[in-house]
Amino acid sequence: MKSGGPVAGKVAKTLARFIEPMECLPVPKLPAGQGWLYEIKLDGWRLESVKTGGKVMLYSRRGKSFNSQFSDIANALIYLPDETVIDGEVVAIDENGRPNFNLLQNFRSAGTNIRYFAFDILMHKGKELIRLPLSQRRQVLALSCRAGCVRGNLRGIRQPALGNGEVRP
Repeated sequence: MKSGGPVAGKVAKTLARFIEPMECLPVPKLPAGQGWLYEIKLDGWRLESVKTGGKVMLYSRRGKSFNSQFSDIANALIYLPDETVIDGEVVAIDENGRPNFNLLQNFRSAGTNIRYFAFDILMHKGKELIRLPLSQRRQVLALSCRAGCVRGNLRGIRQPALGNGEVRP
């Protein structure tokens, strides 16, 4: 019998890392038919959070570190289990409660209201979830965020609109 191999019955975990995010497809008109998910653009920056080895790393959609810019968000996500990757958007909210990209670009000014909205989970506790349907990933995201999503700069999960492409007033 060889030693040093995997232990029977144990599943090897994958270490969390930056995963190039899926891009959304902008369209001039919502698609017709049942079962489409769509989201309103928040006008922020894409922010992927990676929790591994007890530390949270934040990345732009191009893989640039955002930890120094958004250390409060990294600290607020420390409750996540190791080997977890969450995709979301960081947004500055103005005094009327609306996203404001100009405020985000100049967020170092006092009183800027910065929020992180999670919308997908790509890995959870070392298990890659990318091949699961979005509806299942959202369920895992909801369970993962339940304990700490409305803490500090976190504002929970962005829920997509479900519909048939018809815009209702």
